[in-house]
Amino acid sequence: MDITIASFDSISEVNMDYTITMYLNQYWKDERLAFSSDDEVLTLPGDFAEMIWVPDTFFANDKNSYLHDVTEKNKMIRLHGDGSITYGMRFTTTLACMMDLHYYPLDIQNCTVEIESYGYTLADVVMYWRDIPVVGVEQAELPQFTIMGYNATYRTEELATGFYRRLTITFELARNIGYFIFQTYLPSILIVMLSWVSFWINHEATSARVALGITTVLTMTTISTGVRSSLPRISYVKAIDIYLVMCFVFVFAALLEYAAVNYTFWGQKAKKKPKKEKPAPPPKPSLPPPSAKMDGVAKMDGIANQPEEIIELQDIRMSPIPSIRQRHNSKFFSRESSLQDLKFPPSFRINRNYMSSRSLASSSKQPSRKKLIASLRKGASTIKSNIPTIKDLLRGNI
Repeated sequence: MDITIASFDSISEVNMDYTITMYLNQYWKDERLAFSSDDEVLTLPGDFAEMIWVPDTFFANDKNSYLHDVTEKNKMIRLHGDGSITYGMRFTTTLACMMDLHYYPLDIQNCTVEIESYGYTLADVVMYWRDIPVVGVEQAELPQFTIMGYNATYRTEELATGFYRRLTITFELARNIGYFIFQTYLPSILIVMLSWVSFWINHEATSARVALGITTVLTMTTISTGVRSSLPRISYVKAIDIYLVMCFVFVFAALLEYAAVNYTFWGQKAKKKPKKEKPAPPPKPSLPPPSAKMDGVAKMDGIANQPEEIIELQDIRMSPIPSIRQRHNSKFFSRESSLQDLKFPPSFRINRNYMSSRSLASSSKQPSRKKLIASLRKGASTIKSNIPTIKDLLRGNI
């Protein structure tokens, strides 16, 4: 018996299987079918196999298989003159391959093809490989694996129905690392280096550092999720799991570093901040000496001629009383002048004193107190004359 590899279609780590298309050739001799002593060969259709004895071969680790039938069933029988028969077929089969993923993605897997007779025991049929059991391995190519070699063996299986001969071909498949370098290793390295950029950002830029830290953490989580989605749910730790966990630890530590620095900085700043001293109570004003009472008249006399700030009561023009609003057209106002140039009589001016006690003391030579009282009375009479009477108010309302 021998096989010819047509192609390796796919290898699935999630389902723990691989799909292969191959030609299976079986050889045996049935003297009942001898028809000539010469080396003659007859090629018969595949349906002829239903009229002669054929071995009940099956694949022990098969999950799903089908025989190609385009344009006819891919089966062939060649009958030699001495009764030797060659029985070949082409089919695609999905075989189980239990993988060891401890070193994933730097692992090497051994996938097997196991052929056995279903009903005939070792006493009835003895199967064995030919001198060249497998053909076409060197030409087969896989996108994620490289076929390092194969090994053809056989062994005896003890089952409940007897002893059976099982033929096994083991393919040694080494995983290619290029895909994982560009899809997992290089992005994770760059993400870890990006998290270190936050060390050069000012610790007071809270939004920038926090956003950078959280982004790198979420990106590493996304990369880990993508890697796990292409693997079965196994309980043991894989090599890529250790690598991704360490990358995640570095990224998360960079985020915690900012939290520690921020906490330390503000804690020290709070300790160095001096305590607020209570303001001292204002000093009590000292009573003037008796001799200062005699100078009161002179100080009061100096108030009238001090530098003063004049506040003109321009709001009188906006008074709601009509009699007061109309008076701005009298002798104190001019229609041609603007509002900013309007002048008020001295009676509508308020004098504010901003002089200090020293300047008051130096103004002892000002007019007397009587002159000041006279000017105040004059101003009061002017204001009194400008105050509207009840008749004016009633007239304005009418």
